[in-house]
Amino acid sequence: MRAEKQYLIAEVETHLKKSDYVILTNFTGITVAEVAELRAELAKENAEFHVVKNSSLRVAAKTLGLPEVDAALGGPTAIIVGGKNSAGVAKAVTQFFKAKQKVEVKAAVLGNKLLSAEDVKALAELPSLEVMRAQLLGLLNQPGTMLVRVLNAVPQGVVNVLQAKVRAAGEA
Repeated sequence: MRAEKQYLIAEVETHLKKSDYVILTNFTGITVAEVAELRAELAKENAEFHVVKNSSLRVAAKTLGLPEVDAALGGPTAIIVGGKNSAGVAKAVTQFFKAKQKVEVKAAVLGNKLLSAEDVKALAELPSLEVMRAQLLGLLNQPGTMLVRVLNAVPQGVVNVLQAKVRAAGEA
């Protein structure tokens, strides 16, 4: 194998090792300015957008033990990797592509599972990590709150009865 091809494959492997997911996209028709805009959006999630050769991606994915991505490698391909919030990255990519109506998500690999474009859209619809943490804390906090209300109800009931008795004695 030529040194040039080995370098390209090594570069793709380096990109693929940056995260436990990779989103494969078609970038036909997107301008340089739009790519810069997309990269700026992805930078907020610590993710990166890279144009790669299909053959290099195929070899690098096989070397790293990723699922078969051959079905998604028709036409020009770009990959999106990096960042810890795969749902946030999927949301940013989906919103950007929907607004531009030029490019599309081909597929994704999350862990060792191949996801379809529809799966990526479903992942994008998940709430953000911060929202899910807040929901979990709310669920964990709810039983304690209910217990305090129940424990507080008995003394509050006694106080209400005594106040009613005082009012009744005062009116008489």
